[in-house]
Amino acid sequence: MLRFLLFIYLIISFNAGFAQNSKAFSNKKFLKKLKQDVEYMKLKKRVVHEYIHAKPGHWGEFVKGVDEDLATQQKYVAFTFDACGGEKGSGYDKELIEYLRREKIPATLFITGKWIDSHFETFLELSKDSLFEIENHGLNHKPCSVDGESEYGIRGTANVGDAFDEIEANAKKIEALTNYKPKFFRSATAFIDEACARMAFELGIITVSFQVLSGDAVANTPDSVITANVLTTVKPGAIIIMHFNHPKWNTFEAMQKIVPELRKRGYLFARLNKFPLKSNKN
Repeated sequence: MLRFLLFIYLIISFNAGFAQNSKAFSNKKFLKKLKQDVEYMKLKKRVVHEYIHAKPGHWGEFVKGVDEDLATQQKYVAFTFDACGGEKGSGYDKELIEYLRREKIPATLFITGKWIDSHFETFLELSKDSLFEIENHGLNHKPCSVDGESEYGIRGTANVGDAFDEIEANAKKIEALTNYKPKFFRSATAFIDEACARMAFELGIITVSFQVLSGDAVANTPDSVITANVLTTVKPGAIIIMHFNHPKWNTFEAMQKIVPELRKRGYLFARLNKFPLKSNKN
């Protein structure tokens, strides 16, 4: 009996250690592991079969099947911050995150598998903070397309199978690390085609865009411009898109102006999961 209990303890300890092993959860190794998972591959095969001849439909940030607002008339707005990852997108704006914590501002963080690989321990720390909601920004930060569409010079997913992995593999990765499967997905650059948005919905994931474009994704945009972009377009229920992977790009500086002004106007802040979402498309 003692040997059996010891054996169970060793298995649990091994699995716990594995869950904290950043190398085991690198995109390349995690995707390889998923390809050996019978249920994952069974689902992928079904989705590829269903969408292999699907027309992509419209391509953009606000296509059918994509939500961009909180469904409320109350004075709530949702700050969403993307972490893109990759060679030029793997920074960490610690000042911004600490500001959100000091000011007790709930926020939704859309994070890629690439950024997790670069900031494994930081990701785990953020995932344990109840102020933040961790959501899916794609495994490899590719715009989501069934036929390889590109945007801003970034090549999209090559085909249906690639699009499936971009969405579902990163959802599985986040779930494996946090015990929480993301409810929301934002494609890289926020561009997606209608087929992929529909695919995500069938996978139980809501695709999210934005209503307020802060402009902080453009290098060296002055904080005054970011502030004006937000304050001149904000409305009740607005989803605001910003980033926390470029510490030198003035997002933190702009937030120090945006937050006090929004509070002065009577706004409160919410994560995406506080309200139902809606699209502005008729």
